[in-house]
Amino acid sequence: MIRVVLADDQALVRKGLASLLEVEEDIEVVGVAEDGARALELIRELRPDVACLDIRMPRMNGIEVAEAIRDEDVEVLMLTTFDLDEYVFGALEAGVAGFLLKDADPEVIAHAPRQVAAGRGTIDQSLTRRILREVAERRRLQPVVVRGRGAEELLTARERDILRLLAEGMSNADIGAQLHVETSTVKSHLARMLPKLGVTSRLQAVVWAYQNRVVATRP
Repeated sequence: MIRVVLADDQALVRKGLASLLEVEEDIEVVGVAEDGARALELIRELRPDVACLDIRMPRMNGIEVAEAIRDEDVEVLMLTTFDLDEYVFGALEAGVAGFLLKDADPEVIAHAPRQVAAGRGTIDQSLTRRILREVAERRRLQPVVVRGRGAEELLTARERDILRLLAEGMSNADIGAQLHVETSTVKSHLARMLPKLGVTSRLQAVVWAYQNRVVATRP
């Protein structure tokens, strides 16, 4: 059972998310908070698997909560809107496991806690390129290599192909179709790739790809 704490300052959003997740057989909403401070209290008290947090909340925002529980065994899924701002970049730096649009399809919302709880992370496809392009351009990040080694040395040609497609926002099934391989093969490549990059989720791998210019930013 995946245990979830939800936090959003809008009552309608809180109730809607809770209702949507509670019908899932393998997900249990164990706590609901109206602000970040209360969310932090619930997370530390209830020890959920996933904290689903709104980025902008009173008392403590979602990033502050994520930073406060960085060393705890809780994956963070951020709720956001499409008007990107500094909160989004701060969330990336805080190591969140995924981003979800508040108006995403119900199926996407229901599946997201499973993704992050399994350590795979998730990011809405419509946000991927825009978020990571902004990270690269606005922060002017320098390449971040692992033990002095870049993508050419760390990854096989197939792994680099998969990383590029992942950074385009593609799912495992989409990547498999693009490369003419089984979805299970893509999953196997990802499982071997993440430790090589020193990351633990798909989202962190995409950030790494942009930081190391495996994927070029575009206007």
